[in-house]
Amino acid sequence: MAEQEWLNEQFAEHQDRLRAVAYRMLRSSSDAEDAVQEAWLRVSRADTDQVENPAGWLTTVVARVCLNMLESRRTRREDPAGALPPEQEEPAMPTGSAGPEDEALLADSVGVALLVVLDTLTPAERLAFVMHDVFDVSFAEIGTILDRSPVAARQLASRARRRVQGAAAASDAARSRKREVIAAFLAASRAGDFTALVELLDPDAVAGDAQGAQAVAAMFSGRAQAAVLALVDGVPAAVWAHRGRAKAVLAFTFDADKITGIEFETDEDRLRDLDIVLLGVS
Repeated sequence: MAEQEWLNEQFAEHQDRLRAVAYRMLRSSSDAEDAVQEAWLRVSRADTDQVENPAGWLTTVVARVCLNMLESRRTRREDPAGALPPEQEEPAMPTGSAGPEDEALLADSVGVALLVVLDTLTPAERLAFVMHDVFDVSFAEIGTILDRSPVAARQLASRARRRVQGAAAASDAARSRKREVIAAFLAASRAGDFTALVELLDPDAVAGDAQGAQAVAAMFSGRAQAAVLALVDGVPAAVWAHRGRAKAVLAFTFDADKITGIEFETDEDRLRDLDIVLLGVS
């Protein structure tokens, strides 16, 4: 009974970190919860007499469960279940992780690239990269999880890192320019600058029932007073939020530097499934 109580206490103490590990490995809140539950079933049946580092041991168990799930997902060639962002809020990061400002910068620089590239990595590459670069787990520990040498684990993480960084660099310039155009559009909208709005729009731009640059400009002229520049799933957009909760998202499509379309999303369930980083008033 004492051993079970100790195990319950350890699992409760570290469960936020375990969920964070599972989420970043699987990019699905429901799959992450399943992984943590499966890990609990495994540790509850395990012999804990030789466990000297409970946090490391529990993290290893969760990582192995996630590795199995990734390998199964890859075999079936399935996409991760559910939306990529968390259903409500992302599990807490362990102590010493990046703060909100750093997370925003990360989302801005590699958000889209990371989400896309992670799903192209092998399960072993993904585990090595996430565990080392996000959670600072040693290559010796990662090697134990993967049943490989520390050198091999380091090579896996390095290969994954190069692919993520390459994708981020390739998309950074285009993403930055889109941010500039959206920021200019919001500023012109607030100022009621009809001419500036038309200049930013493609002649055939569409927004809701408005078709054509002048109609779209008329729709937005003098509006968007409370909308702010944001990253939505890592893509530049505009968001109207109330008390920190997103109430509407404006998604933009482009042809070169001209806005070709603006789509509105106000459905609360769909908004909860979006990863939104507010960047402040533009």
